[in-house]
Amino acid sequence: MIGRDGLAGLVCLAGALGLLWASREIPHPPLVPIGPAFYPRLLFVATAALGAALVVADLRARRRAPPAPAQYRGVLLTFGLFGLYVGLLPLLGYRLATALFVGALQAALEPPRGRAWLRVAVVAVATSAVTYLVFERYLSVLLPRGRLTGF
Repeated sequence: MIGRDGLAGLVCLAGALGLLWASREIPHPPLVPIGPAFYPRLLFVATAALGAALVVADLRARRRAPPAPAQYRGVLLTFGLFGLYVGLLPLLGYRLATALFVGALQAALEPPRGRAWLRVAVVAVATSAVTYLVFERYLSVLLPRGRLTGF
């Protein structure tokens, strides 16, 4: 019997395969080595693979442990921090707001102790820097600059 996770995996698998099939209609410019369909297809293949893995994991897990209690506090906290992030984005800019958001989310979901604060800071700054470099420099996507920082 397939469980809730397996059903979610099937939905993801079917949706990703359907969108992958539909991406055949995206025209490919003759002079461009990587066309506009490359990244969406990459995403659809990854989503299909993860959906299939979820189905397989659900089918292999015959022994069902009782479900963990719902973590509504974490969900509400994440939504609140994300709303704050979206509000701070035009004021502080992508790089600073993203570093603050990632650091705050890590600290809120699993409060660090001692030297773990250093790891939180490193992960937050690295996440902001790497995503900035990939999107702004490599993919030429303009990311928000802050009105207060100009950064």
